[in-house]
Amino acid sequence: MTRATRKDTQSPAPHIADSHDMIRVHGARENNLKDVSIELPKRRLTVFTGVSGSGKSSLVFDTIAAESQRLINETYPAFVQGFMANLARPEVDVLDGLTTVISVDQQRMGADPRSTVGTATDANALLRILFSRLGKPHIGPPSAYSFNTASVKASGAITVQRGDKTKAEKATFERTGGMCTRCEGRGKVSDIDLTQLYDDSKSISEGAFTIPGWKSDNVWTVGLYAQSGFLDPDKPIRRFTKKEMHAFLYGEPTKVKVNGVNLTYEGLIPKIQKSFLSKDKEAMQPHIRAFVERAVTFTVCPECDGSRLSEGARSSKIKKISIADACAMEIRDLAEWVRGIEEPSVAPLLTALQQTLDSFVEIGLGYLALDRPAGTLSGGEAQRVKMIRHLGSALTDVTYVFDEPTIGLHPHDIQRMNNLLLRLRDKGNTVLVVEHKPEAIAIADHVVDLGPGAGTAGGTICFAGTLDGLRASGTVTGRHLDDRAALKDTVRKSTGALEIRGASANNLRNVDVDVPLGVLTVVTGVAGSGKSSLIHGSVPAAEGVVSVDQSPIRGSRRSNPATYTGLLDPIRKAFAKANGVKPALFSANSEGACPTCNGAGVIYTDLAIMQSVATPCEECEGKRFQAAVLEYHLGGRDISEVLGMSVTEAEEFFGSGDARTPAAHAILSRLADVGLGYLTLGQPLTTLSGGERQRLKLATHMADKGGIYVLDEPTTGLHLADVEQLLGLLDRLVDSGKSVIVIEHHQAVMAHADWIIDLGPGAGHDGGRIVFEGTPADLVAERSTLTGRHLAEYVGA
Repeated sequence: MTRATRKDTQSPAPHIADSHDMIRVHGARENNLKDVSIELPKRRLTVFTGVSGSGKSSLVFDTIAAESQRLINETYPAFVQGFMANLARPEVDVLDGLTTVISVDQQRMGADPRSTVGTATDANALLRILFSRLGKPHIGPPSAYSFNTASVKASGAITVQRGDKTKAEKATFERTGGMCTRCEGRGKVSDIDLTQLYDDSKSISEGAFTIPGWKSDNVWTVGLYAQSGFLDPDKPIRRFTKKEMHAFLYGEPTKVKVNGVNLTYEGLIPKIQKSFLSKDKEAMQPHIRAFVERAVTFTVCPECDGSRLSEGARSSKIKKISIADACAMEIRDLAEWVRGIEEPSVAPLLTALQQTLDSFVEIGLGYLALDRPAGTLSGGEAQRVKMIRHLGSALTDVTYVFDEPTIGLHPHDIQRMNNLLLRLRDKGNTVLVVEHKPEAIAIADHVVDLGPGAGTAGGTICFAGTLDGLRASGTVTGRHLDDRAALKDTVRKSTGALEIRGASANNLRNVDVDVPLGVLTVVTGVAGSGKSSLIHGSVPAAEGVVSVDQSPIRGSRRSNPATYTGLLDPIRKAFAKANGVKPALFSANSEGACPTCNGAGVIYTDLAIMQSVATPCEECEGKRFQAAVLEYHLGGRDISEVLGMSVTEAEEFFGSGDARTPAAHAILSRLADVGLGYLTLGQPLTTLSGGERQRLKLATHMADKGGIYVLDEPTTGLHLADVEQLLGLLDRLVDSGKSVIVIEHHQAVMAHADWIIDLGPGAGHDGGRIVFEGTPADLVAERSTLTGRHLAEYVGA
């Protein structure tokens, strides 16, 4: 008896399955990582820090998350894999201890006009089912309430073959959709300003067209209209007959012969719609985008009043509320309305819908509405919307990967985000977070600091351990972790004011405010308080206003900092002038491209369901140019060597000597000013981090001639050490005579401001009012707003 008791009290040996408590990475070389090896604890919250471009995303997203996704894809049958993206194995020797990874990145949601918050989170799908069951009058199945589904009715004969017999049968098909026929589910209709397309006092042959790229010698545009035979090219457009005007503006596609070439003639309006309006505006060149913004106006659809839905869908109601009304409510109000529906027959549906809506409120997005276009969400809002589907998940032992989840969050909201991350961890999950904010780093169980610099100067592990260990480590992050900006002793005096009167866009409450000019003005407030609505909606996009918003940089792996900023143009011209040849030879996307790899530098071999293999081109050895082109030199360097330079090296190279090129040097100086001196000129845009892309965009817009700069959260993706450099840049802009208006949450930027405009007091219908105007010192002294209290705590007042 005694022996048995003693045996029971002995602790059992640990089970071998419990020994796999680490994610082991050995020899990671993705992007700029330099043979990185590290062990990360499972079921803990690990925060990755380091300056922008140090390799955080390369390690977390491009190595750990990418390999987990690739291994999961391999578990599907070959037939299914054929429909999935082919993921390459990351450049790493060993990855051990991986679990299923759920990535929640900061990529903006698609800008499709039919994509809304409701469709992106499946809340709309649940609402459609609810209305199809309880809505009165009943108009049809869930598709009858969908603005993405058009009503279709068709009938005809079909031929059915059974064995050796063939029989003709009549068939009918009918589907009830909820799409508004006028706007096709977009909620807005476009109207083209004809005065921006042509000067009707001139004839076509006199150059009447004012459309970018439509020159008189262009056969495909001006020549097509001049020689189509439908119009008199020598008659002023205002003297066209009714028939000529209809053919000119709305003519049906018709085959015509111009200079012996068969072309398709069609009216000017459909041609403009196809060539300009069908493309993503953000991907257009600046002068084309400016033309579209001038020539096209979008107005609320008069038929559906912007709800996107057909009359039938709007007429069906539950408790006097239609689905259009429900989608237009703030989500927190909609959650209360759903909670008041008591119908046992749809109880499971109501429970699921209630959980989804409550998740919005819990994550701080209760001020949104389900009909909000997904493309209008900020990067931080988009990331939190993606989190919704994971909050109530019963999954455990999952690895969640977050990319700066505090982006776009007011200091007041960061604690709520921290609680969500800790809750995911406490359920037994591994949480990996790429972050810069000290408030978010403070909750980490384990911290990994990458660096010491960015680009080629980064890619190594500088520290791995506890938060206290990071503080004492002496790394860049450790030194700046407790930095606190001080309030300025003196502030600049304004030279004028930009008057905003009666601003009522979105949730703004008829706001009147004077934005001072000639100083650094910071517009702040909790997320959803109306900051962007006030500035972007009220500051005119006129000449003299340079707006740098959060829209993403678009580009393929052929795009690089040199092509994006326009730097390659003066470089090509300098090479051409020095060697007496055409500039096109010095473009890897044009005449100078290696014929074997077409200027890509690598040869891709598609292996169907297996990952594609990329091998360096043997002809050009990855340099992308023909051998003959590389024989031309400028300042002793060929074009591939120049594109291999860093911005800092290139700035010196083009600043003096035989290679002196003032136009190129000016662009390189702007890149250095925003802290991108380490970037390589030919580095693909696809390899840049979020913070690097934001600063690249800022550097490009600094070339724009304007007196007012509007910046939307320029600290996005910036390390604590980089914020100081950004503040120096903003000071230089103001000191040069510019007016700088910054929409920002970062306390260091607030403390550095000359004037603060604080909106609130809350979000959505609780916001939209000016709660403070004045200097940062006055805001701290009053502590009358949430921002004031958090700023006072930050500066230690």
